[in-house]
Amino acid sequence: MDRRTFLTTVPAAALLAEAVVAGPVIAGPGKKGVMMMNRIAPSVSELYIADLDGSNERKLLSASAFDYNAQVSKTGDIIFTSERNADGKSDIFRANADGTGIAPLVTSTSVDDAGVLSPDGTKLAFVSTRNGYRANIWVMDLRTRRTRQLTGTRHVRGDDHGSPDCYFRPSWSPDGQWIAFSSDRDTRWTGHDEGHGWEHTQELAIYAIKPDGTGFKKICSRAGYCQGSPNWSPDGKRIVFHEMTVEATWGARRPNYIGRAFSQIVSVDVATGDRTEHTTGTELRLQPQYIGPDEIGYLIKYGPNEGIAYTSDRAGFKSAFLRAPSWTPDGKSVVYEKVAFRPVRPINKPLMSWDRDWDYRHIDVFPRLSHDGWIVYTDKQTGNSSIMVMRPNGEEKRKVFESSGRGLDETQVRIGLSGAFQPAWSPDGEWIAFGLGGWFQERTRASAALWRVRRDGTGAEQLTDGETHSGFPSYSADGKELVFRVYSATEKGLRILNLETRQVRVLTTSPDNLPDWSPDGKSIVFTRRQENGSFDIYTIRPDGTGLHRCTDHPSGDGHAVWNHDGRIMWSGSQHGFRDEAALYEQTFQQYGQIYIMDADGGRKRMLTDSKWEDSMPLYLPNAVLDAIR
Repeated sequence: MDRRTFLTTVPAAALLAEAVVAGPVIAGPGKKGVMMMNRIAPSVSELYIADLDGSNERKLLSASAFDYNAQVSKTGDIIFTSERNADGKSDIFRANADGTGIAPLVTSTSVDDAGVLSPDGTKLAFVSTRNGYRANIWVMDLRTRRTRQLTGTRHVRGDDHGSPDCYFRPSWSPDGQWIAFSSDRDTRWTGHDEGHGWEHTQELAIYAIKPDGTGFKKICSRAGYCQGSPNWSPDGKRIVFHEMTVEATWGARRPNYIGRAFSQIVSVDVATGDRTEHTTGTELRLQPQYIGPDEIGYLIKYGPNEGIAYTSDRAGFKSAFLRAPSWTPDGKSVVYEKVAFRPVRPINKPLMSWDRDWDYRHIDVFPRLSHDGWIVYTDKQTGNSSIMVMRPNGEEKRKVFESSGRGLDETQVRIGLSGAFQPAWSPDGEWIAFGLGGWFQERTRASAALWRVRRDGTGAEQLTDGETHSGFPSYSADGKELVFRVYSATEKGLRILNLETRQVRVLTTSPDNLPDWSPDGKSIVFTRRQENGSFDIYTIRPDGTGLHRCTDHPSGDGHAVWNHDGRIMWSGSQHGFRDEAALYEQTFQQYGQIYIMDADGGRKRMLTDSKWEDSMPLYLPNAVLDAIR
């Protein structure tokens, strides 16, 4: 797939002939425009080093940026991943033992992550999506800079190419002869809540391979469980890892699941398979590492004891949002990152652009452009899930609907499960429709109704009674109707509300969601849950005819919207996880990428290749903005 041929241009008049945009064009010189998009990822990640008990803490690097997954090698080099080149561009860097001399080691437009040096310092094992957009284990010879792909090759890949088949977290054996890693090869795409949810769980087993690509073998597995982040014992005889149920990999990235999603630290004898469980209880323990012949350090994620702990009598230390610990080879220090979501990633912040013709910029969720050049969105990350409007350049931003005081559970609002979601402009730009209530898993116990408000913030009114959970509206081209989805124990699917008569007609009765009416009014795109638990993109005519399936993959496709040129964009997961699921932070579908296709499902292309959850794109072409300023 050629990253440079993702998009085509069309005449401005054919894109948004009625739009009027004030203010400056916001794309850089020589660009076709801007793609706004949302990213769910921490906004801060800094590296630290401390003594084993947490004392003497200081920053690891002389110049901090968005850095993570640090390792200190036996040669004293610091290897770490950084997005200092662009937000979403994961590259691997090296620094001196004192944190100075920061220099790039592995860079590309793909995800390059989780690098670790061989014991003799001559090779680097790392994870990359550089060949086929899937996470695989690679090795670089640091003397020649030649790279070798170890997994995802003709000889080392899963049996079913439509199923998960990615490889994570490499670890060198002490003698440098083997690389252990985790993989979801030969498993199935499974949603949370035992297959009913949209967000995927993850089943992992532990494997090993020689650095020349030979000797591939399974070290251990356990049906229904996830085994991750392997590390070798000092004598090379055992491998330690964290282990949890597959279902727990969903709760492991949701802090509201404390006590329900837990794991244990386990090790196995590489030769015999002999198994030892080193911990018990209901804490979420991750990323273990031997720091001596019999002592193991590990991370406790979330909960009152969050921080570093040990399997020995050694005292650990508590630290909120400490992540990715790695103990130094001398066993005297621990390196880790501290992550945060505040200050939030600002609107219009430049992001990594995987297409040289377009600038990528960040925006909050559910952005839509009116015909007269205003963007509406939900301030889920930057506020309290109220409705905001602004100019494309960020000027004249104001709130037009306040979600507080509307009977919502404010605790659920704070964690992103309630609010005013998916605003939609009426064609004349006078009204904004949206859903107000509880969302995601809250829909089974919370209410939600359709609302609308005038663009100046007046005239707010509820359009449905709230007895049947209703949301995610989109206007017809003539502004007379709204398509939306309903959800209850007895009623599911898409409905169309006539705004003049207030009558509702049934469009579909399957478990459908997230409808979006095409600009020409001839088609509605939406997400449908299949009987096997996967999700796909469909289109249908407003009269219920012409049902057409646009995607057909056992992973998950959703959040589809119409592009200005009649193509469809969506967030999908067919290229798999980019890391172990349990290691992600406060996210839903942590590895979703943005794709684009023709209205009939043809010419599918990938628009992002980051480690994070990317979704909700909105193109703002210069050709349009310049023509109608």
